[in-house]
Amino acid sequence: MSRKWTAALLAGALALTGPAGCGGEDAGSGGSGSGGGKITLGFSQVGAESGWRTANTKSIQESAATAGIDLKFSDAQGKQENQIKALRSFIAQRVDVIAFSPVVESGWDTVLKEAKDADIPVILTDRAVDSQDTSLYKSFIGSDFVLEGKKAGEWLVKEYEGKTDTVNIVELQGTPGAAPANDRKAGFADVIKADPKFKVIASQTGQFTRTDGKEVMEAFLKTYPDIDVLYAHNDDMGLGAIEAIEAAGKKPGTDIKIITVDAVKDGMTALAGGKINYIVECSPLLGPQLMDLAKKVKAGEQVPQRVLTEETTFTQEQAKAALPDRKY
Repeated sequence: MSRKWTAALLAGALALTGPAGCGGEDAGSGGSGSGGGKITLGFSQVGAESGWRTANTKSIQESAATAGIDLKFSDAQGKQENQIKALRSFIAQRVDVIAFSPVVESGWDTVLKEAKDADIPVILTDRAVDSQDTSLYKSFIGSDFVLEGKKAGEWLVKEYEGKTDTVNIVELQGTPGAAPANDRKAGFADVIKADPKFKVIASQTGQFTRTDGKEVMEAFLKTYPDIDVLYAHNDDMGLGAIEAIEAAGKKPGTDIKIITVDAVKDGMTALAGGKINYIVECSPLLGPQLMDLAKKVKAGEQVPQRVLTEETTFTQEQAKAALPDRKY
């Protein structure tokens, strides 16, 4: 894992809320954007590259309205330079709290130091940064992407337990340099490496989008005639790949087993229909927890530096049961 948490941080991760934390310095009073009344939160979103991201944005916007927080929202359209520009705009506007989901892990120290110097606390959502200076942000709320990759690998190992034939795997990675792409790849690889029958014969980015997932899978199918398993870092790429698999005259979920991450409604529908075999959940509904953290850091309370979201996994039968009440 690219982020090395101390034992104290791991202990803090167990408490989703509460005054005890390990974020280093006490949170400052923040900016003056609220004028002492309503909290102003500047939020920079990665973009709208997937169904997951759309649900995440909706959760944040609705939760801000419910919490009575003035939300200044910016869409980075998948570009780090846009996100850095948005963060600097939030600093200039003297918002009370800044939150963002980093496009990539690296290259944030300068702008985060600018926010710290302006006494504006920062919260990371969904994705982490690889900064060694953890005092540059107050908390990171999101999933354990390495664990998600491991869960995907564990299902695969169990599925082929007792079999000796080579299992040819192709992998659709997320955006290069993004934490979920790095970690989901690492977690999966760590689990399957113990058994030599599992061979990742191709691994390429699909940029977390359905369109790119389809195009890359089309190329995989032309190059590799004997694909047994597809591991996609999110549902959208997996759904695009299904289109390519069907167009090639193969049956997704049967001729090629498919594992994805996210569990958005379209992915769960494909899982329930037998076109996907297994989905590892990554919940986008981070809005309520983010608003709670924003209020606490604005008030100067200490918060856990690592807040984990609770998530599960789904088989085809479990997806059928969960779909009627699925919120995203």
